[in-house]
Amino acid sequence: MNITRQALIVLLLGGILMSSCGGQNAEAPTQDLNEVLTAAVGTVVESVMQTQTALAPVATPTPLDSPTPPPTNSPIALPTGTNQPTATAIYFNVATWTPSITPTGTIYTPTTNPSTLANGCNNLLLLRDETIPAGTEMKPGEKFTKTWKVANNGTCDWLLQYRIVFVGGEAMGGEDPGGRLGKVIEPGKWTQISIVLTAPSKGGSYTGYWRLATGSGDAFGSTLGTSIVVKEPPSYP
Repeated sequence: MNITRQALIVLLLGGILMSSCGGQNAEAPTQDLNEVLTAAVGTVVESVMQTQTALAPVATPTPLDSPTPPPTNSPIALPTGTNQPTATAIYFNVATWTPSITPTGTIYTPTTNPSTLANGCNNLLLLRDETIPAGTEMKPGEKFTKTWKVANNGTCDWLLQYRIVFVGGEAMGGEDPGGRLGKVIEPGKWTQISIVLTAPSKGGSYTGYWRLATGSGDAFGSTLGTSIVVKEPPSYP
């Protein structure tokens, strides 16, 4: 760029000099060469400066970025009215536990099908023990009366000569009570029958079984049982 400018200046100066020399009359006064060169150089310099000014790029100011406003803290909307969460009730099913009590001793329960225990039209259903529950403690040789509550679930009457007979276990002195029923029990009626027994002389657990029988000795109905525990007194040396 500097070489081009210098060449341009030289050409302009040469042109000016030639114009000045060729156009002068013989009568015109001769101008000083230094003045001519000075004026020409000033003209060229002014022209060059104007050209550079025109060619110089104009700086365009870059606009500054607009400041970003800080975020606005919006309040959290709390649930109100119908927007509030609904509490759900939780139900627990608590199972009812019924403790089972296991009684001690021998348990006598009615037969599932009592009719299978019948002898002809006679039958007996054991309802419950009235005295001496199973496991009752006795002293050696102690006498006691065992009583049962029974019902006539047969189809004919129990007669006066009906009696209790021993059928198994420990008799406890009740092998042949010798007693008679002594009353008539109609079908569907209940009564109590008893037997007098004696506890064995030695300590231990004892159980005996009896049944009701006809005058001829034919047993029928549920088995009547009793169970006791004989406690010997402590021995001292």
